Amino acid sequence: ERNGFVKLVSEAETGKLLGAQMVGPHVTDLIAETALAVQMGLSAKQVAETIHAHPTLAEPVQEAAEDILGLPIHK
Repeated sequence: ERNGFVKLVSEAETGKLLGAQMVGPHVTDLIAETALAVQMGLSAKQVAETIHAHPTLAEPVQEAAEDILGLPIHK
């Protein structure tokens, strides 16, 4: 899909995820991963280092985490 976006919000100092914004088809399938990451206190680095299969709809979550780290592949 090329319609929509995933944006992760994190603390500047620690990278700890604070929330997410998602728009587009199938985002209801993605929100559980980000909700769990926030609840568990994960950082953007931890989410970015988690394997996300290719090609899948979950890839934008990893890409958004990589963007926080300044390492996006598709930006």
